[in-house]
Amino acid sequence: MKTILLVDDESRMMDLLALYLTPIGFKCVKKSSAIEAIRFIETQPADLVLLDVMMPEMDGWTACKELKKVRDIPIIMLTARSEKPDIVKGLKLGADDYILKPFDEEELVARIEAVLRRTATDEEFISFKGLILKPDSYELYFEDKEVLLTPKEFAMVQLFISNRNKVFSRDHLIESVWGYGVSIEDRTIDSHVRNIREKLRKAGFSADDYLLTVWGVGYKWTGKE
Repeated sequence: MKTILLVDDESRMMDLLALYLTPIGFKCVKKSSAIEAIRFIETQPADLVLLDVMMPEMDGWTACKELKKVRDIPIIMLTARSEKPDIVKGLKLGADDYILKPFDEEELVARIEAVLRRTATDEEFISFKGLILKPDSYELYFEDKEVLLTPKEFAMVQLFISNRNKVFSRDHLIESVWGYGVSIEDRTIDSHVRNIREKLRKAGFSADDYLLTVWGVGYKWTGKE
């Protein structure tokens, strides 16, 4: 089942899109802001983004650029603006297609399927020093030996390895992995990091050389492939 991330500040529009797409086999994830969408893509897999242009806080053009920095994911932009410069701007920022509102249901589905066909690739792997991380199937291997992680541990490892040498505060990790508004204590993060290190060590990976504590701040994954 393909996952489509719906990003629009109008909940009625997202409900309408989900109404079209869910019955034909797509899983729809709804986010009401670009910031929420970026946080989601940092830790969770998706196959395509339907992105509204006119949103508060961060518009669709900026969001398209930022999403592409996190992951090379197909993006179709939705807008009521039909001016050619606006369409060209979105495509230059990395959008894969553009749909004007109001749109026909059959056209929407056809465009989604066309973009998915054009961008179809094998499952994306992330590799590092013998580690193979498979975001789509939530699997982690070290030299062909599977490292069994909980979903939260997997999300943290993916975030670290995808952003090597970046320091993550505990608050940032809580927001990225658990989500906004969740009450999680700092020691929960510390406990998860300890578990990740221990599981990697048991698999033979030198976790202490790469998953580092930045005292007074948080954690980072260091090193180059």
